[in-house]
Amino acid sequence: MTDDERRLISLLVSTHPAWRYERHDLPGLPRWWAIRYEPLRLDQRKAGARDVLGRTTLHRLAAALAWHDEILHRSRY
Repeated sequence: MTDDERRLISLLVSTHPAWRYERHDLPGLPRWWAIRYEPLRLDQRKAGARDVLGRTTLHRLAAALAWHDEILHRSRY
């Protein structure tokens, strides 16, 4: 893992603590994963929220987590 990746993981953990972060180097699958510690409610799922997010880079995963937060924020109203 590069220093940039370590810094970004640390930032993600502090910004999005409800998730566990994993790296998998399997062909054909995203490299970086975020898995929620707690399951979502049905209304959150219907709004488009997910328990697991996978992306090819940490920067893309960070963007997906930010979008996911927006989905959850909108589902509260």
